[in-house]
Order: sequence, then C-alpha cells, then structure tokens
Amino acid sequence: MSNTGTWMQRVAQDWLVLQLHHGSAAEASTALGLTTGLQFLPILLFSPYAGLVADRMPKRRLLQLTQAAMGVASLVLAVLALTGVVTTWMVFVVAFAFGIGSAFDIPARQSFVSEMVSTDDLTNAVGLNSASFNLARVVGPALSGVLIAAMGSGIRATGVVIGFNGISYLAVIGALQLMRVQDLTPIA
Repeated sequence: MSNTGTWMQRVAQDWLVLQLHHGSAAEASTALGLTTGLQFLPILLFSPYAGLVADRMPKRRLLQLTQAAMGVASLVLAVLALTGVVTTWMVFVVAFAFGIGSAFDIPARQSFVSEMVSTDDLTNAVGLNSASFNLARVVGPALSGVLIAAMGSGIRATGVVIGFNGISYLAVIGALQLMRVQDLTPIA
C-alpha cells in the first residue's frame, strides 16, 4: 500500500513542479530535474552510512522511524500544496528530506525480510517483495494520474494525492508495531 503511495507521490510531486512553472518550459524542466536529483541524492550520499545503521540498529524500529519521517515529509508537502502556499524551493527541501528517509529505509527494509521469514521461505519472500514493489511501480503512477485529473489537475489536486501517500505510512507503521517481536529472527 505504501509503495503504491510513494509512486503516486512521485508523479504528483513532478506534476506539482510543472504546475508551479506553467509559464516556462525551461524553468519547469530545470526545476523538475533538481527535484528528482534532490530526492535521490541522499541515497547516493548516505547509503554507506545507512547500511551501517541498518546493521547496528533493530530493523523494525529503524523502519518505523524512516516510515514516520517519510510520512511527515509527505504530509508537509501535502499541506503546503493544499493551502496554496507551496513554492519550488519548498518542494526541493521536502524532496531532499524524503530522500534522506529513503536512504535509511531501503537497506533496513531489504535486510528486514530475512528477519521475518525462515531461511526456507527467504527466496519466496524476496520474490514477493520484488513483485509487490514492481506492481506498485505500475499502479501508483496510473492511480496518481487518474486522481489528479479527476480533481482538476491543479496544485491542490497534487496535494490530495501526496496527502494519500502521507497517510499510507500509518498502515506500515501500524503493521510494524503489531508484529510479534518474539517471532522475528534478528540477524547477528
């Protein structure tokens, strides 16, 4: 669910940037490139450190923190868009903050799979994780486009879609909280 929301946000965030620069194609493409770069730059910069943190910290707890951070970043951007005060530099800041959360989330999420299942089921779990990610990569942008178009394609429409993503993190945080810690097998 949250993966779908994340892909919905990526489309909505890009549409938001285009809406903010509706008069100039050159400015819009530059802003769009910067937004994308700022969202993925933290993964490049912090991945080695994030992997170290994921190895040393309980992964369930780290995932709760990263999901909360990305959820807050999404909700901030949603509120800025819904209130009509959003500017390009605000999108840049939120994209970078979201990227920091992602940089720490990715290694923790990938290694957490091995703590949730037995070694006999690990191959299937990794395959299921990959399939759900790729399904979200198809469904999320399509759903985002339909919702934005249905709501008039403006800045506020992007805010609603981004808000859906922010709320979707509650499901992940709740699921992580409900896990029985005694059933997990932490990797030493």
